[in-house]
Amino acid sequence: MTNPLTPKERVKSPRQEMPTQPADERRHDFDEVNLGLTVIQAHSEAARCLECSHPQCVSGCPVGVKIREFVELVHSGDYLGAAAKIREDNVLPAVTGRVCPQEHQCEGNCILGKRFAPLGIGYLERFVADYERAQGKLALPQNAPSTGKRVAIIGSGPAGLSAAGDLVQKGHAVTVFEALHEPGGVLIYGIPEFRLPKAIVRQEIDNLKQMGVVFETNVVIGKTITIDELLGDEGYHAVFIATGAGLPKFLGVPGEHLAGVYSANEFLTRVNLMNAHQFPDFDEPVYDCADRVVAVVGGGNTAMDAVRTALRLNARRALLLYRRTEAEMPARVEEIQHAKEEGVEMVTLTSPLEFLGDDQGRLRAVRCQKMRLGEPDESGRRSPQPIAGSEYTLPLDVAIIALGTGANPLVQAATPDLATNDRGYIVADDATLRTSKPGVFAGGDIVTGGATVILAMGAGRKAAVAIHDFLGSTQTPG
Repeated sequence: MTNPLTPKERVKSPRQEMPTQPADERRHDFDEVNLGLTVIQAHSEAARCLECSHPQCVSGCPVGVKIREFVELVHSGDYLGAAAKIREDNVLPAVTGRVCPQEHQCEGNCILGKRFAPLGIGYLERFVADYERAQGKLALPQNAPSTGKRVAIIGSGPAGLSAAGDLVQKGHAVTVFEALHEPGGVLIYGIPEFRLPKAIVRQEIDNLKQMGVVFETNVVIGKTITIDELLGDEGYHAVFIATGAGLPKFLGVPGEHLAGVYSANEFLTRVNLMNAHQFPDFDEPVYDCADRVVAVVGGGNTAMDAVRTALRLNARRALLLYRRTEAEMPARVEEIQHAKEEGVEMVTLTSPLEFLGDDQGRLRAVRCQKMRLGEPDESGRRSPQPIAGSEYTLPLDVAIIALGTGANPLVQAATPDLATNDRGYIVADDATLRTSKPGVFAGGDIVTGGATVILAMGAGRKAAVAIHDFLGSTQTPG
């Protein structure tokens, strides 16, 4: 279908707005906030594409989705074809269409965005993935004939899932090992239902199962079984470590031991994976947020997820404490806007100094210090500096620390010949993701530190290529 709009008409066409659940309603439930484009909206948005001969949007996509081609299929009305085109490079389109920071990647490279609003690539990706799911007509790619090679993937987060999808298509037998009782990694335990419904993640994992990927849960590599055993008696020819960086970081200030102080990891895992928001129907409670003052420390997407979750647990006040200004927050602009619409109070240029408790060991307040922005640091961000004499005390019942994560040392500790750096992350070759241990590859957050879902997926795709090459070489063990 030829685009009836002239280039001049396309740039003047407004970007379609994402329909959302009203803020005064959604702050009281865990239903998805973004509702998805309608068919008419999707067609109108696809018509804005300039059909560049050398699309820059693709260069901004870590997994290399053929964006121009899938958008053309949307515009022609072939939504299932568009979904199939995306799945050639992205096995989780319904996930990335919801949580990928497109504004910094594909949309950030869109030519339209130089003078106008960029093409809503993420909105269109979500639209076709949801259309495919609603129609029940999944367009799965064809697998190559069996190679007879077996690959073990440790971790079922985005890096592991992406690698699994690519490797099984190449004809290898793939088993994904997950330490928790449900596969999905951070997609299941780290991102709230209102931003990424669990049914979406489960459907994408079911799709991988249909492609032939095997999942084994409740398997802790390094405890239940070791990498040496996988490569030895278990008969695997290669291993990909994609465990993520799940060790929470804390402030290191007095009082973090008090009842009512959480890491964001624990708080979100209890709610997302263990249904703590449905206590007492589920027996995994969190410290009661109802009618209490809750503060989240941090300014990233995880901080936004935690503070918005606290609101939905009926917090009386939900505060976000951040030591820089809102302009410096690393969270997506959409998430910041949604949080503010829902009633989150942004307390910026503020740094906690100490958590204060009562004689029962329960959190009762936080002592803070006001900050100002100084000169830019090595990354170009302006460094926060304390303002002398600005200390004050803020009454508080629950504190959630969302300052990022570090490397979980479990796999490394059980694999002494696996090289790590001084921060505990696994050392892997930039191009091939090979580690110091023959037959073992690593990628995603366990190598780079905490990043985005789509960057982890890009690492998974890179690992799949390298592992496939390795399995076809004479170096293959076994």
